[in-house]
Formats: sequence, structure tokens, C-alpha cells
Amino acid sequence: MNRINPAKLLLSKWTATRPLRKEKHFLVTELFRDEEGTVLEIELQAVLTRRGERLPWQTLQNADAWKMGWK
Repeated sequence: MNRINPAKLLLSKWTATRPLRKEKHFLVTELFRDEEGTVLEIELQAVLTRRGERLPWQTLQNADAWKMGWK
């Protein structure tokens, strides 16, 4: 499991362990917060295609699917 501080996710880099549509490298481009400022979701953008996807930030904790940094 990847240990993550959700407040420091903005502009972090991630590598998909099982790329789909040749999208392997991703960048967190936006954080979505609740009224108290707690991070709930992130916008994850594929570097190759610029396709964005909104996900719960906890998805990145799955080490079988995501690696920190671009590898």
C-alpha cells in the first residue's frame, strides 16, 4: 500500500502498473475538497493524451495499480 498525504497530492506524478490505451504516466491536476478542506477526490490526467479522470484519492494507495513517480 502506498502511504499518501492527501494534502500533498497536487501535481504529483503516478505510473499505472497496467496501462490502458497506452496511458502509463499520470499527473494529479486538481484536488476536490469538502467544506472542512478535507481532500475527497482528485483529477488524474494522462500525460500522453491529456484525458482527465476524477477519482477518490484513496485509489492511489493501491500499490498493485499505481506507483509513485514516473517509472
